[in-house]
Amino acid sequence: MTSYDTWRRRRFLADNPALRVLILLNLGVFAFQHFFLALFRYRGMPVEALFVQIFALQPLLSGSFFPWQLVTYQFLHAGLENIWHILFNLFALWMFGTELEHLWGSRRFTWYYLLCGIGAGMIHLLVQLFWTYPAPTVGASGAIYGILLAFGLTFPDRPVFMFPFFIPIPARILVLLMAALEFISGITSAGSPIAHFAHLGGALTGFLLLRFGDRWGIFPALDRFWFWLRYRPRRHSPSPSPPSPLTRSPLRAEEVLLYFEGEPITQSDIDAILDKIAALGYQSLSERERRILYEASRRMNAEP
Repeated sequence: MTSYDTWRRRRFLADNPALRVLILLNLGVFAFQHFFLALFRYRGMPVEALFVQIFALQPLLSGSFFPWQLVTYQFLHAGLENIWHILFNLFALWMFGTELEHLWGSRRFTWYYLLCGIGAGMIHLLVQLFWTYPAPTVGASGAIYGILLAFGLTFPDRPVFMFPFFIPIPARILVLLMAALEFISGITSAGSPIAHFAHLGGALTGFLLLRFGDRWGIFPALDRFWFWLRYRPRRHSPSPSPPSPLTRSPLRAEEVLLYFEGEPITQSDIDAILDKIAALGYQSLSERERRILYEASRRMNAEP
């Protein structure tokens, strides 16, 4: 193993690239907001307050709402006096998100996380019109509740230790308890600065995505959008096309690892299939790609 491979394996969350980016992005924005911007003022106004006004989720009728806030508010958190807010969110994200990213792949996991946060924000904005505290909303809690719900539905019998419950509780029971607590808190504490209905909105969005995300074509459409962004034609340059696991230029005989149904398979084909697993999860493979991967694995294990 090369020194680069050793370093890569020792990186923080090396096997969870999406989770690593989300955690570091949250920490980076927190540090930028509370340790850097807090030092400056613009026209007598703290720059940090201006930052919150632009990127936190503002009430619909405030005159300061912009659509991008449904995404950006997820990466802002309360200040040092409430540092537990970001610490708890990131701990829960790591605790429940690790296995989900392994199962789904990094791209699907990222789409799911962001959409849960967006759904949480939209529901909070609607409820906020009637009876909640008319203040900016920040935090990843809505997306985290979507992750929590997905974990509970995917691993329903997995025992979990989680504050404020210090006994092992099956994941599905924990999800129901936390949802019930949030609902009761939302009903009984109208005007609270805590966005209880945003938490419930994230869980509801997660449920709808898990149940209908593929049926409604949401995730496939997002993947097509991603590939368009990545491989869109550029002016004055040839139009690249997305890589396909089984497309290649003419091969030399020594490049062929095996023949599958009469077709030569190379290391680049195997790498493309593995990249597809990393991005979309094993379930995204076609039956043919699974058989190719199995055959390649079987032959590698049979070599002396």
